[in-house]
Amino acid sequence: MNNVSHIPSYLSAEHLGPWETYLIQIDRVEPHLAAELRPLAPILTRPKRALIVDVPIRLDNGEMAHFEGYRVQHNLARGPGKGGIRYHPDVTLSEVMALSAWMTVKNAVVNVPFGGAKGGVRVDPKLLSMPELERLTRRYASEINFLIGQDKDIPAPDINTNEQVMAWIMDTFSMNEGKTAMGVVTGKPISLGGSLGRKDATGRGVFVATVEAARRLGIEIEGARVAVQGFGNVGEASARLFANAGAKVVAVQDESGSIANPAGLDVRAVKAFRQQNGTLIGAPGAETIDRDAFWRTDADILIAAALENQITASNAGGIKARILTEGANGPTTPEADLILKENGVTVIPDVLANAGGVTVSYFEWVQDISAFFWTEEEINARLDRIMREAFAAVWEAAQTKGVVLRTAAFVLGCERVLMAHKVRGLYP
Repeated sequence: MNNVSHIPSYLSAEHLGPWETYLIQIDRVEPHLAAELRPLAPILTRPKRALIVDVPIRLDNGEMAHFEGYRVQHNLARGPGKGGIRYHPDVTLSEVMALSAWMTVKNAVVNVPFGGAKGGVRVDPKLLSMPELERLTRRYASEINFLIGQDKDIPAPDINTNEQVMAWIMDTFSMNEGKTAMGVVTGKPISLGGSLGRKDATGRGVFVATVEAARRLGIEIEGARVAVQGFGNVGEASARLFANAGAKVVAVQDESGSIANPAGLDVRAVKAFRQQNGTLIGAPGAETIDRDAFWRTDADILIAAALENQITASNAGGIKARILTEGANGPTTPEADLILKENGVTVIPDVLANAGGVTVSYFEWVQDISAFFWTEEEINARLDRIMREAFAAVWEAAQTKGVVLRTAAFVLGCERVLMAHKVRGLYP
């Protein structure tokens, strides 16, 4: 991965961050690509566009504050860009580039007609009032206004953003366009063209993918022990669906701490406690455990649904689960991947496992364009079918090529992207 041609000039070679993880993944996949497509592989190592914007806002006390924002379109060969916007104090260009690239692969793996994009603002939204958050969102939306649109690039919620943030972006874009443009974002409120089933979609996709893997590995979901890292929309929904299916959620971790109960946690009680108290610590029927001990939990299934780079060479060796499902984007480092493979852990990669969110975002986009909306039962059934078919294709590719699921998923997704480039040709 030391080929300097893979490193954009606006990034330091010494501080590639998550982008380096993505480049290593592409390097590992390239030898497995179809021979006719291999010469096109460098396309995958270069974002199409990377925008850095200043986001100045007036604070409630009258002072002006500046925040740095990003929007990266990694690849648009298969359709308009698609990817979330996150607000986090640690957002970097490298991170947003990597996330946009993973969106390119993810959209191709589940075969929805989108390219990959991602956005972010380096800010701690917890330190802003609601009016300040609205001003930040509207200014950021105005700065990236020329890049987005229902046929160009469609943002969605991500870490620390939600349907209200999407509503502000949609309204800002609509005011600039002089017309209501519902399709410019997904993950909106139902009253503004949002889709039923969107809130649980990523967690539901995680659940479906894990069930498919468990069935092939001979693991019964009823009675299975599940540990969940991250208890936001993805982690909580995943935990709830596993509990509803008869599994025992034996450990949960988020930024507030880690809790466990070998007999199984009451997921709904834990959620209610966390909503009321802002922490997992002290939840009913739960014992507090050390953060590092969470990774050594006796579990059959581990769901990583927090941030990237959570599973590293330092903790991967202690993981006892037979299945690791990546609900987050990039939670496993390349070094940890090798350790998990050596230890016989089946990793369901992010570009497959957490694709439920973008799949239902696709449904929302289609519904907005057609002004015809489906029932939640229809949406869940369509989502389940797409996730099962995508998992089956990746599993079959892994068996045929003798590779892990991550490599198989990347081969499948990257070949679809590169084939689009091949048949489109180069202009001019």
